[in-house]
Amino acid sequence: MKKIIIGENIVKSFGVGNEKHNVLDGVSVEINDGEFVSVMGPSGSGKSTLMYAMSGMGSIDGGKVSFDGRDLSALSEKELADIRRTKMGFVFQQPTLLRNLNILDNIILPSMRDNRKSAAKIIEKARLLMKKVGIAELEQRDITQVSGGQLQRAGICRALISNPKIIFGDEPTGALNSKSAQKIMDTISEINTEGTAVMLVTHDAKVAARTERILFMCDGKIVSEMRFDKFNGIDIDDRVEKVMGEMRGLGI
Repeated sequence: MKKIIIGENIVKSFGVGNEKHNVLDGVSVEINDGEFVSVMGPSGSGKSTLMYAMSGMGSIDGGKVSFDGRDLSALSEKELADIRRTKMGFVFQQPTLLRNLNILDNIILPSMRDNRKSAAKIIEKARLLMKKVGIAELEQRDITQVSGGQLQRAGICRALISNPKIIFGDEPTGALNSKSAQKIMDTISEINTEGTAVMLVTHDAKVAARTERILFMCDGKIVSEMRFDKFNGIDIDDRVEKVMGEMRGLGI
């Protein structure tokens, strides 16, 4: 299977002098095309820093990250921005949507910078995505007029508007109740089933248990890995118990 992202011996440090420490301490990760990966670990373990490094959103102090065969550290800021806009999608715990735009305009905004596409086609794509995730009726709503779960689904539509090869999610269900979180994971799982790779950072064992591969981090290193088959919708309790057991065994 083709590897979409390869991280080799990634080092990321914070602080200076005696206060300097490695948040990422020689981490190596590979993500295959269409794979569903999650990263778990205690606060400060480096999981979000790893996601930012793998996506080119954060600089690294050592090692190498390659996306689709290109060394991210060798690219200009403009080239990195173009890759993130056209090849990657991002879903955060709190969607970064603009208050002065309605839901539809927030979704289409990133792609409107791409002059190769017409505005009509972008809007059509956005409406199809909104229908798919169940928020078609909300396109003219202000972002203050929808629920947290609906806002997150709008964020997912925006992440998908350019047909990315991978979606990065940093605690995408962290601010939602359990029912909304399940709907978001249903949506992300469907996206992955259709061929888009996904890398999620999460503290929630129930979220991680729906992925194919879980990377457990502690003190800037990957200390364990767990693999599952594609989630079939019925064995979640068994998968969660296995994840929790692994965490207990690792002391995290």
